[in-house]
Amino acid sequence: MRRIVVLDGYAANPGDLSWKGLEEIGQLTVYDRTQPEDTISRAADAEIVLTNKVILGRKELDQLPKLRYIGVLATGYNVVDIEAAHERGIVVTNVPAYSTDSVAQMVFAHLLTVTNRTEHYAQQNRAGRWSRNPDFSYWDTSLTELAGKTFGIVGLGNIGQKVAQIALAFGMKVQALTSKTAEQLPVGIQKVGQSQLLHTSDVLSLHCPLTPDTRRMINKETLKLMKPTAILINTGRGPLVDDHAVAEALALGRLAAYCADVLTEEPPKADNPLLSQPNAYLTPHIAWATREARIRLLDVAFGNVKAFVDGQPVNMV
Repeated sequence: MRRIVVLDGYAANPGDLSWKGLEEIGQLTVYDRTQPEDTISRAADAEIVLTNKVILGRKELDQLPKLRYIGVLATGYNVVDIEAAHERGIVVTNVPAYSTDSVAQMVFAHLLTVTNRTEHYAQQNRAGRWSRNPDFSYWDTSLTELAGKTFGIVGLGNIGQKVAQIALAFGMKVQALTSKTAEQLPVGIQKVGQSQLLHTSDVLSLHCPLTPDTRRMINKETLKLMKPTAILINTGRGPLVDDHAVAEALALGRLAAYCADVLTEEPPKADNPLLSQPNAYLTPHIAWATREARIRLLDVAFGNVKAFVDGQPVNMV
C-alpha cells in the first residue's frame, strides 16, 4: 500500500476537519508540525508527501528516492525546489484560488477596522463609556466614509479582482498596477503606473506575487510618495513590504495605518517594530483560514492526490 505523509497538517486542519479523503487512498501519517531536522526521517518511505510550510529543497529531495509526488497545501509553492523536483520526475501540485473570498473579506475587515474603529468602541462600551456619556452619541476617533475614495491595487489576479469588485461596491474609485492591458481590465478599474498609484491612492492593497522585482516594493523611498493619510494593506506576502520602513513611517505620521495579515518573518520576533506601533493592525496570517476556505483547500488537495494516483495529475506546478 502506498504511503502518504502530511508533514505539517495542523494549520489547515487543527482537528475540526477530516483526513478521510487521504486515508482512502493510502496508508496515511499526519504530523501536526515537522522540524527541519525531522523532515527526511518522516518522509523517507513515502511516495506521496503533503507540505504547507515545511521546506522540500534539493538537499531534502536528494535523500528521498521513493518520493513521487509533493502536494503543497497552499497556493504558493516556494517551499519546494521545483527544478530539483522536475529533474527527479516528482510531480508537484498546489491548490489555487481556494481562499479568494476569505482573503478579500479580510482586506475589508482590516480597512473597516481603521475607518470605523468598531473594536475600539466596543471595548470602551464594555467598560461603561457609553453608559456614562451625557449625549446619545460620542466619538473620539476620526470616522471615514469610503465612498469616493481611491482604492489602489497591486496585482489583479483572482484575489485582486475580487477586492476590486468589493471596493467598487463601496463606491470607491479603483485603480491598479497590473501586467494586464487596459482592455483586459474589468469595467470600473483604471490601469495606472506605479508613481500615480502611490501618489493618489487613499487605500493601497497588495496582491502581487513575491518576485525579485516586488520584494520590498514598499520601502522608505516609495512610502515618501504616498499620502500621509493613506492606509496600506498587505494580505499578499510579508516581504513585499520593508517592515522597518513602514514602522518608521507610522511613527513619523507619514502613513495613517498599516493593515497586514503577513509579515516578513512569521511568527515575528518580539522586537519587530510593527508590533509596538498603535496604527499597525496585524493579524496572524489567518485571512486564508476560514473554515469554508480550509474545506475547499483539503477537498482540492485530496483531489490532486487522487488524480495523481489515477495517472492524470492536475494543478501541477
